Amino acid sequence: MFIIASADRNYGIGNRGGLLCRVSADMKNFRALTEGKTVILGSKTLATFPGGRPLKNRRNIIMSRRPEYTVEGAEVVHSLEELLALPGISDAAVIGGEGIYRLLLPYCDRAVITEFDAEFPADAFLPKIPDLPGWEKESESGTFYAAENDSSPGTAWRIVTYTNRSPRSIVQ
Repeated sequence: MFIIASADRNYGIGNRGGLLCRVSADMKNFRALTEGKTVILGSKTLATFPGGRPLKNRRNIIMSRRPEYTVEGAEVVHSLEELLALPGISDAAVIGGEGIYRLLLPYCDRAVITEFDAEFPADAFLPKIPDLPGWEKESESGTFYAAENDSSPGTAWRIVTYTNRSPRSIVQ
């Protein structure tokens, strides 16, 4: 499994149920990394998608504690054990939100983080991966700048990939 997220300098990832910053080039990168793959997300994150519908061209696995929760076009699991028992999740992309990132981070072998060189009002945070034991920077893109039609024009950002030297085993 791997994490894909965008975060500000404080590793803020969201505010009031939305992204902190929308950058079209970052969205294209997200699409390229997740299309045709399995994505794992929480029900609150799903609710922020257009129409509250699963992402197209992906196997969507939604985590929810509510036993009655169902989603057309997605698989729903209600526990970590249930998730880890599913076939084909070893290369899944974990796409949020905060609780799902925190739960699954130890099982991820890498994290692809769009790091914005800015601070935004945030109420949801990703653990500071560079500060976590066992995680190290693998690669870093050059610096890009948000376009005029993005939500925060001119904001500098880069894509950093971190590797977890000892992820927990997914096999139960």
